[in-house]
Amino acid sequence: MVSRIRRIFPVVILSLLLASTVYAELVMVPMTDGTKLATEYFVPPGDGPFPVVLVRSVYGRPSEFAKMFNAVGMAYVVQHARGRGDSEGKDMVFADDGWGENQDGIDTVNWVKQQEWCNGKIGTWGASALAIVQTLMAPATQDIRCQAIWVSASNFYGQLSYQGGVFRKSLVEQWIKGQKSLHVIDIWKSHPTYDDFWTYYNADAQAAKITAPAIHVGGWWDIFAQGTINGFVYRQNHGGEGARGNQKLIMGPWLHGPVQEAGDLKLPDNFQFDFVTYTARFLAHWLKGDDNGIMDEPAVHYYTIGDVEDPDAPGNEWRTADTWPPFATTETPYYLAEDGLLKKDKPASPDAKMTFTYDPADPCPTHGGQNLLIPAGPFDQRKVSGRPDMLKFATAPLETPIEITGAVRVELHVSTDAPDTDFTAKLIDVYPDGREILMLDNIQRVKFRNGYEKAEPLTPGEIGKLEIDLWNIGLIFNKGHRIGLHVSSSNYPRFEKNPNTGDDFPDENNLRVVHNTVHMDANHPSALILPVRDSAEQ
Repeated sequence: MVSRIRRIFPVVILSLLLASTVYAELVMVPMTDGTKLATEYFVPPGDGPFPVVLVRSVYGRPSEFAKMFNAVGMAYVVQHARGRGDSEGKDMVFADDGWGENQDGIDTVNWVKQQEWCNGKIGTWGASALAIVQTLMAPATQDIRCQAIWVSASNFYGQLSYQGGVFRKSLVEQWIKGQKSLHVIDIWKSHPTYDDFWTYYNADAQAAKITAPAIHVGGWWDIFAQGTINGFVYRQNHGGEGARGNQKLIMGPWLHGPVQEAGDLKLPDNFQFDFVTYTARFLAHWLKGDDNGIMDEPAVHYYTIGDVEDPDAPGNEWRTADTWPPFATTETPYYLAEDGLLKKDKPASPDAKMTFTYDPADPCPTHGGQNLLIPAGPFDQRKVSGRPDMLKFATAPLETPIEITGAVRVELHVSTDAPDTDFTAKLIDVYPDGREILMLDNIQRVKFRNGYEKAEPLTPGEIGKLEIDLWNIGLIFNKGHRIGLHVSSSNYPRFEKNPNTGDDFPDENNLRVVHNTVHMDANHPSALILPVRDSAEQ
């Protein structure tokens, strides 16, 4: 992510080169268990002590950012995490960064506090993995004055390692392999349920212990979109003294960083938000006491997506709010029907259903979505939506625009002839020319339909209800568009394929073809449920 920051913000990098810095030699800082972590610190000229910005990195040590902070009178400390770069120890992928047996974040903060150039006010900053270490550090110490958390998971199970009880294959395997920490993949795979292992990686549950104000930056198509929102909501509403009421949220129409060419859409020119300057103001307020008015401004800035090709379409604009979600909405069901329509009227048929065959040897391929190391974003799904293992539904063309803001979910009544299987769902914006633009998607394993602590297999042939959480978005379906929903049983390699045998992971020599049914009758109404804004409030 550091390299992405350098590419995305060249103007900022240029400005860094214009500042002067006093550099201190590399220090090997000992942790409580004796492991030494490579740490550099940069102190601005002039009389100290100074407030400090701390960055803990699993990548390189981005020392060039020191110039930006030194130029405004802040010291800068950057450290390689355990087992990374020049630091000692074994990398266990975030296992030593929070409140576990090793607490490297706390140890580092304590070391910084003891330095003569530190005035006791310490803030943290960073994006992606550099944001995750902040998120895990926050509940473990009350000595952090503020944080700048860009694109972070706040609860690994459900946001990073497993979604809907399904292993997030491409993200986890490709990223961890890139870190050369393959041993961690098997550890994570050995915990397919939400057990004590994953409670360590759940900062949401620790919100009451957090005292630091923070700015949370994310994107609707980012891999950690829900983590960014949850991080804000839990700390803003349930945080400890200092954190509660002092959080900021920025959600843009972005992937794992702002790009105008997102998937198959070209976003309007206003897709950007200067969150670098905004973050600098936030840090200056909390670390230097600058009376810059930032905490008097709305807590939330979010982008409402609209028809990107119609200049008169509603949406495609930045909005502000004091909380998330920003206003009351009506949970509006759009019921699935056998004719492929999504309808406002509840079904009356006594036996409406649709069945498809899912073969894990030929899973539906991923085409966009909230990915990192494979193509990400709002791609046209017509490349995959014509498959026989895909059910497609859509409303009639809309007579007026419909705005949705907040959490989207799908409720399905399903049955299967296998010991276990998965169901996937995609929220689609169907443009008048027929493009099926992916907005949100997720998956749910049937045996975890009642919770993730233990498996509860559905008896073959029995009808069970499950919910697919599609996360949050701000979106206006334009007049003439159709609201679409695609349902299948695989989205590979975004998610691991289900072997349909009851096993958590596939054995290529033991895959089972399954017949999956979505029921949509009067007693089993399946529906896409949208957070619709009252037209009177628009």
